[in-house]
Amino acid sequence: MLSSLLSANVNLFVGQQNIRMFNLYTVLQQVVHIVFIIIIIYLFRITSVNAYFIAQISCFGVLFAISAFQVLKHCTFKNISFSRTVGYKLFDYGWKTQVSAFLQFLNYRLSFYFLEYFKGITSVGIFSVGVAFSEAVWTVSRSLSVVLYSDVVNNKNSYEAVEKTKISLKVSFWITLLFIIIMLIIPAQVYAWIFGKDFSRTKEIVLLLSPGILAIAVSNIIGYYFAGINKLRILNVKSLIGLIFTVISSYYVIPKWGINGACIVTSVSYCLSSGILFWRFYQITEFRVSDFMLSRTEMNLLLNKVLKKK
Repeated sequence: MLSSLLSANVNLFVGQQNIRMFNLYTVLQQVVHIVFIIIIIYLFRITSVNAYFIAQISCFGVLFAISAFQVLKHCTFKNISFSRTVGYKLFDYGWKTQVSAFLQFLNYRLSFYFLEYFKGITSVGIFSVGVAFSEAVWTVSRSLSVVLYSDVVNNKNSYEAVEKTKISLKVSFWITLLFIIIMLIIPAQVYAWIFGKDFSRTKEIVLLLSPGILAIAVSNIIGYYFAGINKLRILNVKSLIGLIFTVISSYYVIPKWGINGACIVTSVSYCLSSGILFWRFYQITEFRVSDFMLSRTEMNLLLNKVLKKK
């Protein structure tokens, strides 16, 4: 409950285009949690697994109290009133968002359960490391998506919102592709040296997952665009179709091909659900190959920013 209340406050900062505060609270959730764990273990001498949960509850409680103070100090309480219309809109937006998130979560993780059922827990461990490495590259896409969502929600110009989405698409595509290439350049022996000889297949898993990972990284941008303009039905549809494909194909493919089968099912499912979002987005606007190509001016601008930071 505290986590949900904190998320509501933090997401309010996104709606206010206060991305700095959003980033701050995102980092603080990890930092404050660690601080509480240290205090509970070394000061209160609680060394059981309960220490983790007590620290987490304390972290959420403290951050919620601070964020609530920041939000409420700008409120005029005498102007606060309860509206049935607003309540209905909140409920309508909320349940659609949660259904989409739940379906997408199942789509991301259901192959783990099929793999464990047909091939055993060892296969899940090997597969999970490759998935974790691959999904790590979504960090850039998710960061861009939050900024885009904030812009779209506050932008009444639909053309400008679409153009900003295309720019984010382009950046997400190339940065994600770069990270995937870097992961594939790393020799398989390096993964085996870090995680153990049983994980020498990590590079192969990353390779098989890479088309789907790239597709999701780019389609996340479109997903947040649709969320920003309150077109949530397409998000539920794409998540449901991806989930149905995962369930049906996993039953036939994973028993035959094991880990490789799980990778193929996952990657194709990602591409399928992403393809639905692309199809819907490009019904709104004209498709251009240049949407995914960096111009010379853009490349020089990006390089200049990188060099300045150094």
